Amino acid sequence: MVPAATRRPTVSEVTVPLTVPLTVPPTSARRTLYVAFELGVTQWKLALTPSAGQPPRLRTLPARDMGVVRDEFTRAKAHFGLSGDAPVMSCYEAGRDGFWLHRALTVAGIVNVVVDSASIEVDRRRRRVKTDRLDAMMLVRMLGRYVEGERQVWSVLHVPSAQDEDRRALHRELAVTTRERTRLRNRIRGLLISQGIVVTTWRDFPAQLAEWRTGDGAPLGPVLKMRLQEEWAALEAVEARHDRLDGLRTTCLRAADGADDPRMAQVRQLLALRAIGIETAWVYVMEFFGWRQFTNGRQVGAAAGLAPTPYASSTLVREQGISKAGNRRIRALAVESAWLWLRYQPQSALSQWYRRRFATGGPRMRRIGIVALARKLLVALWHYLEHGIVPSGATFKEAMAA
Repeated sequence: MVPAATRRPTVSEVTVPLTVPLTVPPTSARRTLYVAFELGVTQWKLALTPSAGQPPRLRTLPARDMGVVRDEFTRAKAHFGLSGDAPVMSCYEAGRDGFWLHRALTVAGIVNVVVDSASIEVDRRRRRVKTDRLDAMMLVRMLGRYVEGERQVWSVLHVPSAQDEDRRALHRELAVTTRERTRLRNRIRGLLISQGIVVTTWRDFPAQLAEWRTGDGAPLGPVLKMRLQEEWAALEAVEARHDRLDGLRTTCLRAADGADDPRMAQVRQLLALRAIGIETAWVYVMEFFGWRQFTNGRQVGAAAGLAPTPYASSTLVREQGISKAGNRRIRALAVESAWLWLRYQPQSALSQWYRRRFATGGPRMRRIGIVALARKLLVALWHYLEHGIVPSGATFKEAMAA
């Protein structure tokens, strides 16, 4: 798994265009130095300018060397005639470098924004010139426009705290081990089915391996046995890792005090509802509700990528489906939760709404309906966690209700 500090942030963190408070707004008396980072593996390209209309100063420096970065800020201030204590505002595109740079700049007193690269406007011609130099120059110009009030120029990421980012690592690693376990099991099944052998149980696999015969009654070849033994050893290691992670999650949930850990209190709150299991509750809180601040249901749907995307131009009007520009993990989980909600909360208002609108339609209509239900359910769960409003008609688990 890619470490959380170096992973490429997904569009999952993209919010509706976020207004970043500028603690030191630019004025004629005290101008601001705008800086754009173009991050590479071995080198960084910096574009520095005191105004959007002034040609930027371009510098190439070693990657991840914050001492050199600070020196370049000092030199740029002297080059443009700014005071030594002039404020600095910077930006960079979300990518492989994650959020550590944002935190380092913030600690240094620099206002920084992390930009969703998919939201940056580009030339629509088939062949366009693209270099790190041009990208840095474009970013610093757009930063100036953003500071001057053009908030729609790009989408800014909502950066999680280091603690919140670390919390997300547990369920993401569990997802990785689950996929790896499935891959290894399918690999073993595939090797055996090619010899006419069907796996009915994973118990005593080494003993079964010694007794198995091919479909024509011949013993398994030595090379095939070796491959199966190696795959089995890898599967055992992955399952042991999965069990440790699952046990750690259970221990955290049981040991945490809700008063001291509001995240765990939210997980327990979701677990009280029927159709919500520990996997769903944990991912919803740690990945989405626990560290995001929403003000309305539209923001909830947009952050999950469940917002509509109408296309209207002159007489041409059509709906393109959901945007899929939000958190893909939450979007997939929301659809799965919607099916479970229909099964275990049949008397709820949401389930009855789905049956009235979509249940009598064909397969395509039901698929459309389940996505609509997923969005409504996600908003209802946000109201439940944020304001204590129980989804209409929903029931609680007996143990929790008691």
